[in-house]
Amino acid sequence: MGIGISVFLIAVGAVLTFALDVSVSGVNLDTVGVIMMIAGVLGLVVDLIVFAPRRRHVADGGYTRSRSVVER
Repeated sequence: MGIGISVFLIAVGAVLTFALDVSVSGVNLDTVGVIMMIAGVLGLVVDLIVFAPRRRHVADGGYTRSRSVVER
């Protein structure tokens, strides 16, 4: 799960929880929204923990993956 999908899940979950006042029979939209926000936060944390060490800051402001060069 990428950062974009995590932020999307958090945003949609917040809309379902806080902005909508609709009742659907058999489904509690507040609970669905909270579950989506939790999934988004967990995805964001896991993405930052797993992929942050692989990213290296470059002087021009971008990120690149570090590579090793082996000469024969």
